[in-house]
Amino acid sequence: MQRELLAAFLRSRRESLSPERLGLSPGPRRRTPGLRREEVAQLSGVSLTWYTWLEQGRDIRVSRQVLEALAQTLQLTPAERRHLFTLAETALPTEPARPAAVNPTLRKLVETLDPNPAHVINDCWDVLAANRAYASLVGGLEQLPQEERNSIWLLFTRPQMQSLLVDWQHEVRDILGQFRIAVGQHPDDPRTTALIDTLTRSSSQFRALWSEHPVRAFRPTMKRFSHPAAGRLDLNYTKLDVAEAPDQHLVVFMPASETDERALARLVADSPQEALL
Repeated sequence: MQRELLAAFLRSRRESLSPERLGLSPGPRRRTPGLRREEVAQLSGVSLTWYTWLEQGRDIRVSRQVLEALAQTLQLTPAERRHLFTLAETALPTEPARPAAVNPTLRKLVETLDPNPAHVINDCWDVLAANRAYASLVGGLEQLPQEERNSIWLLFTRPQMQSLLVDWQHEVRDILGQFRIAVGQHPDDPRTTALIDTLTRSSSQFRALWSEHPVRAFRPTMKRFSHPAAGRLDLNYTKLDVAEAPDQHLVVFMPASETDERALARLVADSPQEALL
């Protein structure tokens, strides 16, 4: 089924692309809508036989380099390019660096979720935006340089995070398991590589746990905190993907009881007005 979907997708994009867009003459004898198979093959640097097999849905090996060439020839959008690699069951190459900007509407949503802690992260677990409740829960984020506003970095380099999280050992295994999946999807991402290298040098705990190759799918759960000002907090945790930015995720903590709800309200009320990212 996957190969059939890949074949149909390639065929649809080939037939929808006019020869003139690629500087080719339509010719009086052209009967095929869009491009011919041999034109796609030639422009992509592959043999006609191989490309024909691909459009026939045959079970043949497809390299990342060839998929990239096909994406360029067929002038795929970024979303179509990701879809092509997904159908081919191949990890995406590193995409051009993009500003880690959070949609203003999403940023406003994060702020209005106070007093429930909320923040936006990317696949590398960089904290891109946070409300007062989350900044107050974790503490000191606004004072950190941008490269250190990262959940994994904080877990392994700030001693207070070990006392803040009641189940620190469980939490770091869970996060590293999710991070491992993201690394597999973007193995050549320079930010991810730099973070792993830095943590490997900086933290023996990270080295030990990372060498175990944990893999965990995300699941909503309850996280237990021991906050120096708010005391014990039990918060239900969930994560939502951002539709227009597949590498961004909204993370929200909700109080597990009325006691936790009152404690969060006090925490936010006592926090500085500017304590958000």
